[in-house]
Amino acid sequence: MKKYLFFLSVLVLMLLLPYSLKATHFEAATNSIFSDVRASEVGDILTIKIYEDARAQTTNQTKGENSNEFDLEGGPGSGPLDFIPLFGVSGSSSNTYDGKGTQSRQGNLRASMTVRVVAVRSNGDLVVEGSRVIGINGEKEVLTLTGIVRPQDINSDNTVDSYNLADAQITYQGKGPASSAGSPGVISRVLNWIF
Repeated sequence: MKKYLFFLSVLVLMLLLPYSLKATHFEAATNSIFSDVRASEVGDILTIKIYEDARAQTTNQTKGENSNEFDLEGGPGSGPLDFIPLFGVSGSSSNTYDGKGTQSRQGNLRASMTVRVVAVRSNGDLVVEGSRVIGINGEKEVLTLTGIVRPQDINSDNTVDSYNLADAQITYQGKGPASSAGSPGVISRVLNWIF
């Protein structure tokens, strides 16, 4: 009888053990597939996909024209003044100005960066900020971002497109020899300021 109970309990354990392993595996799988991983509280992180295109163009044209003509003639004197010869003066002046100016600017930025929720507003909007520093061969590229995210703009993969950020401030700067080589020197900047 004891042997029978022992075999029966071993058989039950063998049957239940795979089920418990399967149940644990299924529960872990459902947590990763069906759980909501969107940022919602202070300290949570989310990824911002930055797609920014900025284009501006201005055109200015000025035209001006001014012309003058004058003519003066005098005859010889008469009587005792007949020694005065015949004389005449004529002249003209013209001034024309045609000025044109065109300014065009274009910039685009593509990046992805993860930011942290630093505050939650009373209406549920999330205040986010973050920075990313990349150093390559003595060059540093710094990308900083701040803004406000509405919870409904957060995608299911916990990402937000940058055009959905309110009060967005996105700054991309380079620091190092290559970046400073493209900027004018001190003397050039002083001369440009004076003239």
